Amino acid sequence: MTAPTPHLLSVIAPCRNEAAFIDAFCDSVLRQQLPAGWRMEVLIADGESDDGTRARLQERCAHDARLVWVDNPDRIVSTGLNACIARAQGEVIARLDIHTQFAPDYLARCIETLVRSGADNVGGPWIAQGTGPMGEAIAAAFQCRWVVGGARSRDPAYEGAVDTVYLGCWRREAFARFGLFDEALVRNQDDEHNLRLRLGGGRIWQSGTIHSVYHPRGSLRHLYAQQQQYGYWRPFVVRKHGQPGSPRQLVPALFVAALVLCALLLPWSAWPATALLALYGGYLAMASVAAAHAAGSWRALPRLPAVITAFHLGYGWGTWQGLWDVLRKRPPAQRFARITR
Repeated sequence: MTAPTPHLLSVIAPCRNEAAFIDAFCDSVLRQQLPAGWRMEVLIADGESDDGTRARLQERCAHDARLVWVDNPDRIVSTGLNACIARAQGEVIARLDIHTQFAPDYLARCIETLVRSGADNVGGPWIAQGTGPMGEAIAAAFQCRWVVGGARSRDPAYEGAVDTVYLGCWRREAFARFGLFDEALVRNQDDEHNLRLRLGGGRIWQSGTIHSVYHPRGSLRHLYAQQQQYGYWRPFVVRKHGQPGSPRQLVPALFVAALVLCALLLPWSAWPATALLALYGGYLAMASVAAAHAAGSWRALPRLPAVITAFHLGYGWGTWQGLWDVLRKRPPAQRFARITR
């Protein structure tokens, strides 16, 4: 890492095959309103895109010195982020996402919160907005604390210390103190880095003044695959640190284990399976109503039970698959080593 330049903000973003979104992303970042006296550089790590993203990004960089193209031959998020950080020159480093919409003052609020809180990493709430009927249901479930185990990251009004935060904005010295992102992790590299930061005595802060909107998956199949991949990489984080980022991250795996145990007991008794399904059915009904009410979208209600189940089964089954590979000391499965948005 080079010596930091005062009042320079380094924006970092990994991407791969984002031809349909890269121009809109660049335009939105360059329109950000920075505090007086601040300048910005935008480093975008391309993971060997083959859909025209690479050429378009290089063209944009050639016409605007604020945009910097960074090569990411390993094609995963963690290596892309680290490649950007290695070239970043700012005293503050903020991560952005190609598929997230940011308020015009998003970066200014990040800088202000860093100064005000004294934290090492700050960010705003993780707010989802879906497209289409299924996308709306997925966003409603994503936003509901009943579904995600009470995660404060879904609370738009929360202001205070958290165990992890969406995307992130760091003081540059945080990477010197706590290290870069773990390049062995395809997923959960942000959670692992935040856990490492907290274990090292650092602080993470969430502010409701930092606004962005995330666009989640639009189908059950893609949602399940995404959650399965997230779950798969969780045991690799636990192996490294001896603990998860939060106990709630283990609940889906316990649910899947209970389902399997009840299925094995069926030849002798149906009562355990009946009781578990009845309890989960009641939970699904309450969580679906809560999610639809919070989102103000009752038309999402019929789809929410299936969406919530996909969240839990995907993450839980993926966790057991990852644990199986960890216990056998096998390298990560190739199908979970591919980067997906």
